[in-house]
Amino acid sequence: MIGIIDYDAGNIKSVEKALLHLGETPVVTREPKELLAADKVILPGVGSFGDAMGKLREYGLISVIHEIVDRGTPFLGICLGLQLLFESSQESEGVEGLGILKGQVLRLLHQDGLKIPHMGWNSLELKNGGRLFAGVPEQTYVYFVHSYYLKAEDPAVVKATTQYGVEIHASVEQGNVFACQFHPEKSGSWGLKMLENFAKLDGGC
Repeated sequence: MIGIIDYDAGNIKSVEKALLHLGETPVVTREPKELLAADKVILPGVGSFGDAMGKLREYGLISVIHEIVDRGTPFLGICLGLQLLFESSQESEGVEGLGILKGQVLRLLHQDGLKIPHMGWNSLELKNGGRLFAGVPEQTYVYFVHSYYLKAEDPAVVKATTQYGVEIHASVEQGNVFACQFHPEKSGSWGLKMLENFAKLDGGC
């Protein structure tokens, strides 16, 4: 069973629908026992970093997420879910993130010809053998919607990048923790392939 963390964030239903399309049995829940019993867990999200951390705290989910990760359960953050895995974001100064991964979440700056938020399809440059991308071709296009981007501290955890005025660390992987700034559930057949790769991971990672 794949648990999808329900903390009132946007985009939860589209992740659930994509997994159902793949024949998986996702459960959307904020119940700690259900999430801790899941074979894999996804933290989706669209919205504000500070508001999202407030909801995770309100529902008592911060310690649950840390326990899931510490147990070695495969864990996937999507969009805002990627950003929340880090220590902080320029979007919400003074708000602590989950601190599971190290790096900076920075504001995309306005440049000639580039609109903020970054909304649309960009190609990926794959790096370092990311398990989410098994069987996925180089330069695959995926769908982004965001105004902040990740610069990971350790280049070795970066599994895909894209360019939008700056180099964006579009996907990371460290042990049993995976994350994408883009939306695989909205990225066509190759995005579904990435979710399928995650669903097929061994629990031990």
